[in-house]
Amino acid sequence: MKAVELVHRRITYFEDAFAELVLWQLSKPLAGSMHRYKYRLAYVVEDVPVLRYDNEGGKGDHRHYGDAEETYSFSTPERLIDDFQRDIARWNDEYRNA
Repeated sequence: MKAVELVHRRITYFEDAFAELVLWQLSKPLAGSMHRYKYRLAYVVEDVPVLRYDNEGGKGDHRHYGDAEETYSFSTPERLIDDFQRDIARWNDEYRNA
């Protein structure tokens, strides 16, 4: 089975902020992951990626929030997107409204 693109979307939040979500289903897991999904989700503000979720080969599932990087526990694509959107709301609350 070839990789199947499930999501490829760009969402504008503000004039200077957008999210890009890309998610594929793979025939087998990437090195470092226990599931068959490859993803990259990014929230970009003023041309700077301030929030990212990804699972590059060998590194496994993780997220970047500002300058911090931590392991992410992937369960489902739906949960991944929910967690990402929750972090966008948190970022906007902490930084845009400050």
